[in-house]
Amino acid sequence: MGETMDYEGGIRELKRSMNAVILAHYYQESEVQDVADFVGDSLALAQAAARTEADVIVFCGVHFMAETAKILNPSRQVLLPDLKAGCSLSDRCPPAAFKAFKDKHPDAFVVSYVNSSAAVKAMSDVICTSSNAVRIVNQIPKDRPILFAPDQHLGRHVMKETGRDMVLWPGSCIVHEIFSEKKLVGLKVEHPDAEVVAHPECEQQVLRHADFIGSTKAILDYVVKSPKKKFIVVTEAGILHQMKKAAPDKTYIPAPPDNGCACNECPYMRLNTLEKLYRCMRDRTPELVLPADLQHAALAPLQRMLEWSA
Repeated sequence: MGETMDYEGGIRELKRSMNAVILAHYYQESEVQDVADFVGDSLALAQAAARTEADVIVFCGVHFMAETAKILNPSRQVLLPDLKAGCSLSDRCPPAAFKAFKDKHPDAFVVSYVNSSAAVKAMSDVICTSSNAVRIVNQIPKDRPILFAPDQHLGRHVMKETGRDMVLWPGSCIVHEIFSEKKLVGLKVEHPDAEVVAHPECEQQVLRHADFIGSTKAILDYVVKSPKKKFIVVTEAGILHQMKKAAPDKTYIPAPPDNGCACNECPYMRLNTLEKLYRCMRDRTPELVLPADLQHAALAPLQRMLEWSA
């Protein structure tokens, strides 16, 4: 415990001396969340990055999130505790393959989920998150066909909610596609008084059992405000930390994956640790660097997202 406290103290001192801001996603380890200046989902983190006045942005999340912060802050230094903290969803949408896919639909309005590379964002008309995807798609002219990438499950959920037909890139998240429908039904039988809350990146056969479907932030807000006292949570287990802090009197049951592993924890998110956070601030590395032309090309669709989400 003493060593952990030393890291926390060192991080706070470095933050002051560097004029840094620490942004952390809900799926980070609890001790990383607790030392951050701002904890949120992808949309809230992008908004926080867009309005920061800090000299240095330390992003405790995955690679595409740090890229987004850099695109919105080209003159600021952006640090990421572990450059290997990638994203299975982003990796499953290689830019060259996406370009070929897009070229087959030349008239389509391209909506890319924020869980994508800067290169894919640069080929898009607007970016969305799970928090604002329905709102974004509802603002697209009705006469424009829509191409949605890279998460097919979120895409299907948005189609259902908006009534818009979309061409979907066949991508998915390794965490959200692993939840077992059979085990979820078993949990519902075991806990008949529990509500099921789920992220729209989950597969449709899982979502059909949910009492509430929403982004990580929407799920957090829902369980805090709900009169119910017990919830089966079908998303990455890191969010349970904030749930317990916000509503400690309630019971949260993480939905099980379809095998015995801890697959409801994102292995990429968990690469960032308190020690790595301290070291990256102390050494000012690893730094997220992007080519200027790529930053410029990816900026417009991100700015459009922020404008359409205001």
